[in-house]
Amino acid sequence: MNHSEWRVKVLEEVQQVPDAKLAQLYEMIHGFRLSSETNSHNAAAIMQFAGCWSDMSDEAYGEFSDEIAIRRQQAFSQRRNRETSID
Repeated sequence: MNHSEWRVKVLEEVQQVPDAKLAQLYEMIHGFRLSSETNSHNAAAIMQFAGCWSDMSDEAYGEFSDEIAIRRQQAFSQRRNRETSID
């Protein structure tokens, strides 16, 4: 089925929705559309950072990478302690 046929089917279904449910349907459709736009926008925004460390020396990148690993270990160990402690 092509896009036009799907659009017709969706509109036919919308015509059958009771008036009392139109606001709820609108919110669902609107949210669905916004989330798909946001995902496209997020991907484009993330890709702007691609290669941003390309001019970093190997030594600086190694230190940076090690620091990230240490911070992740600390963060996750603290989270595990909070999740398992009984207050």
